[in-house]
Amino acid sequence: MAPELRAIRPWLAALTLLVLSACAPNNLFVLLEDDNGKVGSIQVENDAGAQTLNQAGQATGLDRAGQEPVEPFVLEEDEIRDVFGEVLDAQPEPPVTFLLYFRTGTSELTDESQALIPEILRTIDGRETPPRIAVVGHTDTVGAASVNASLSLERARTVRDLLLRQALDPEMVELTSHGEGNPLIPTADETSEPRNRRVEVTIR
Repeated sequence: MAPELRAIRPWLAALTLLVLSACAPNNLFVLLEDDNGKVGSIQVENDAGAQTLNQAGQATGLDRAGQEPVEPFVLEEDEIRDVFGEVLDAQPEPPVTFLLYFRTGTSELTDESQALIPEILRTIDGRETPPRIAVVGHTDTVGAASVNASLSLERARTVRDLLLRQALDPEMVELTSHGEGNPLIPTADETSEPRNRRVEVTIR
C-alpha cells in the first residue's frame, strides 16, 4: 500500500463509514495495513451472520440493520482513497522514534548518534501540527542501580538540551528516565551492553 496511506495510521485499523454507492454496501468496513505493513484481522458480526477480514484492502458490509454482512471483497487503493480520503487525511501522523547511544559510563553521545540530531530536528520541523516529544534515558546494568538512575536522567537532559538549543518550545518536550530498567537488550547484572546505553526520542 502506498506510503500516503500507511503513514497516517498509527496502528492496525478498521474504518467504518456510511457510503452512498451503488456497488458497495451502505455500511462498509475495510481492513488496512499498519505502519509496518502488517495486517491482523477483524470480524464483522451481527445476529444474521459474520464475515472475517484478514487481508489488506479486504472489505465487507451491509445495507441495513439485521442483514448478513456480504462476502468479503477487495477494494483497490484508489477506491479506498476515494471513499475514505478525508478520514485518512484527518488521522494524526504516526510517531517516529530515534535511538541515540552513549559512551559507557557517560552522558556523551557517540559520534553516530550525535549526527542524528539534525535529522530529529528536521522530523520535528516537518510535522504539520506542533508535536509532543518524549525524551527517555536508559543505561546498561553496569554499576549501582541508583547511579544508573542518575546517569539515565543526565543522558535524557543532554539530548533535551541539544534539541532546545534550536529554539524549540520547552513545553513540547517531556523528560523521563528508566535507569537500568526497561533494557532494549535484556542482560544479566553488570553487563556492558552498548544498545542499552541510550536515549529514546519519540516524536508524536
